[in-house]
Amino acid sequence: MSAPLLSIQALTKAYPGVVANDSVSFDIEQGQVHALLGENGAGKSTVVKMIYGLVKPDSGSMTWQGAPFAPTDPNAARSAGVGMVFQHFSLFDALNVAENVALGMENPPPMRDLAARIKEVSENYGLPLDPARTVGDLSAGERQRVEIIRCLLQDPKLLIMDEPTSVLTPQEVQILFKTLRQLKAEGTSILYISHKLEEIRSLCDHASILRLGKNVGECIPAQTSARNMAELMVGDTLQTPTRTANLDGEVLLNVRNLSAKSASAFGTSLKDISFSVKSGEILGLGGVAGNGQDELLAALSGELRTSPDTVQIKGNPVGHLGPKNRRGIGTLAAPEERLGHAAAPNMSLIENALLTGEVRQNLSKKGFVNWKGAQDFAQDIIKAFDVRTPGPDRAARALSGGNLQKFVIGREVLQEPDVLVVNQPTWGVDAAAAAAIRQSLLDLAAKGTALVVISQDLDELMEISDRFGALNEGRLSEIRPAAGLTIEEIGLMMGGVSAQEAAE
Repeated sequence: MSAPLLSIQALTKAYPGVVANDSVSFDIEQGQVHALLGENGAGKSTVVKMIYGLVKPDSGSMTWQGAPFAPTDPNAARSAGVGMVFQHFSLFDALNVAENVALGMENPPPMRDLAARIKEVSENYGLPLDPARTVGDLSAGERQRVEIIRCLLQDPKLLIMDEPTSVLTPQEVQILFKTLRQLKAEGTSILYISHKLEEIRSLCDHASILRLGKNVGECIPAQTSARNMAELMVGDTLQTPTRTANLDGEVLLNVRNLSAKSASAFGTSLKDISFSVKSGEILGLGGVAGNGQDELLAALSGELRTSPDTVQIKGNPVGHLGPKNRRGIGTLAAPEERLGHAAAPNMSLIENALLTGEVRQNLSKKGFVNWKGAQDFAQDIIKAFDVRTPGPDRAARALSGGNLQKFVIGREVLQEPDVLVVNQPTWGVDAAAAAAIRQSLLDLAAKGTALVVISQDLDELMEISDRFGALNEGRLSEIRPAAGLTIEEIGLMMGGVSAQEAAE
């Protein structure tokens, strides 16, 4: 047999207070789609950063096609043949596609030649792109195409993909998978990181599973159930969320003819949106990223002011009220962007707990902060939501993305709001943490909270929602009972096609 494309041998990397990787070993074969699985904080990101030259291991070694491999920076990794598509896109909205691609290349060709090459490669791989389009005008799926084509232009032997389907519709996922299978057939290896285990089973040839920094097992995904893989990741039995229905309550949130201009030049304005949510009900809202989700959350939380009557809480007009006043009457929100919007990166978890908990948790009096109360509240969040951190005095930016997500959602859930609006509640968290977050939302509904859950994870929405709607270009589809909806129907709703149009 030929040597593996990449062999990782006993890689170890420690940071103050934590061993991120503890003697991790696995091989990636030529033309293999290899999954790297693990719960949040398991060490996946650190392994990838060592492969891509962003982090230097403390011990251990790597070989690339049988030769020693120790990239000192991403340029060295790319030169060897490693490409990476990050979970968070690194694109400039004001530049066009070709200009963004050029910025990621060492020696870009003349712009006209580059544009022709982008068009050729994107069409060859079923990911068509117009090189002249401004990135700020692209959908999330199209932005991901830019990142992928930028990598493919460098002819990688190994393509690393981190949560690549988190912002895609079901139809876009199938297009991406077709492209990845074409790359595999051409001999490209793919290291695939995702918490969507059914996708892993469909796409990947082999999986390495990390837990607490150690490689705890290998499996063939097609021969292993999603539940078994999740339980290998967490080392315990996976709990399935359960629901106690409570759908006969009064209307707590009423939105009528809501139209609002986006605060962002590249955002999506809201157009005549109407819906209501009862006590004990979960309304799930799907849609491709960039179709008004952020603007709707802002309008419901008070960040984006509207005329008073467009948003009503318990029958009272609140469209003119800001976030603090809405928290005072029991309306809380958790936005999608956890670092910088939901949490202040350089503030401690104690300070971040105070930011939204001040009113409902009585954490200030006559201008003085109750720091002991804020610390206790932060500790309660950490304990209840299993946030992996040395302590509440740690800065938000020091947490992994998944652990910060657990903290942000926990902070709002523990305040037991009357109305809760969340955008992407389980984005980037592992299967066990996602199940725990969903259960916490179901428990809130059982206690009488009215919930609006905005998510691009359709399995999540179908699991917890009572009714479902989809956002498309700032408009809301007809809201339908979630039970019985097919993926095809949901995809059409997300594309702006009504049930009547689909029937015709």
